[in-house]
Amino acid sequence: MKMRGVLLPGGRKVEIKEYDVPEPGHGQVLIKMKASSICGSDIRAIYREHLGHGPEGYQNVISGHEPCGQIVETGPGCKRFKVGDRVILYHISGCGVCNDCREGYMISCTSDHRAAYGWQRDGGHADYLLAEEDTCVALPDALSYVDGALVACGFGTVYEALNRVKVSGQDRVLITGMGPVGMAAGLLAKKMGATQVIGADIADSRLDFSREVGAIDHAVRADAPDALAQIKMLTGGFGCEVSIDCSGSPQGRLLALQGTRRWGRCVMVGEGSRVDFDVSQTIIHNQITIYGSWVTSLGHMEDLVEKLVEWKLKPEVIVSHRFTLDQAGEAYKVADAGLSGKVCIVMD
Repeated sequence: MKMRGVLLPGGRKVEIKEYDVPEPGHGQVLIKMKASSICGSDIRAIYREHLGHGPEGYQNVISGHEPCGQIVETGPGCKRFKVGDRVILYHISGCGVCNDCREGYMISCTSDHRAAYGWQRDGGHADYLLAEEDTCVALPDALSYVDGALVACGFGTVYEALNRVKVSGQDRVLITGMGPVGMAAGLLAKKMGATQVIGADIADSRLDFSREVGAIDHAVRADAPDALAQIKMLTGGFGCEVSIDCSGSPQGRLLALQGTRRWGRCVMVGEGSRVDFDVSQTIIHNQITIYGSWVTSLGHMEDLVEKLVEWKLKPEVIVSHRFTLDQAGEAYKVADAGLSGKVCIVMD
């Protein structure tokens, strides 16, 4: 039996090729793909150019590291999941025996056995996906397949970051970069108790959409000369107790740090680029703690799925564009423009 799969050869090109449907081996499951969303990391590191090394070393496999679908076949040795189960994929398969893997953080596995779906092994932009059973997370009936795809990376990533800085009802939150990850951060921060969420971005379309879906209370143009002054004004002159940079840009990171209240916490999530600032004036004298947070753990992803049902929060509210697998080229163009909400490829 044959299936379609999407390749990203670089240079903003998309190819759809035909493959044999794989058969699951020991401890593996075959998943009929239902939804596979596009991540900013796919755009930055694969679609535009291949970085080609380390955890972002794309190995010319089927793309898509935010997969969600239904199990149609199980291999020998599977212990929990069965045919018919709806599952999200934790998008990295690790060695399973290092400390990070044992803690559920396969993202940080440094073994040669580590392989991320859509990067070093075939991913979700296909009709079927061969997956390790131990990377499956049960998808509750209350959540759609699109909801699940968004949990696989974006929502899982910011849930980890917000927990790292212990967001609560005592906090106002500043988000720099209101792309899909920033929108997810705003929605989750509110459910975790944040009293006020301020979003900053250079695109009015993303700020407007973020407000429309309820991710932010106030919008600030990040490139406005008085952006920091606006943030201070909205917080009584103090700044926010918590800031999270989802932009990955030097300007966004600096604004996040400057907009953090004295004794506050800032977490960096957006990938790529650099930032330059006066260390003494920006963080030392203001007693600011900076965190780095990369994806999440398998256990925390399961916690998030449970919380989403309890909170009645549907991640798919941030999806602005849906495409079929045959429309993958157009899907990547829209995501690359950086002006939309989340872009998702949805299968029959």
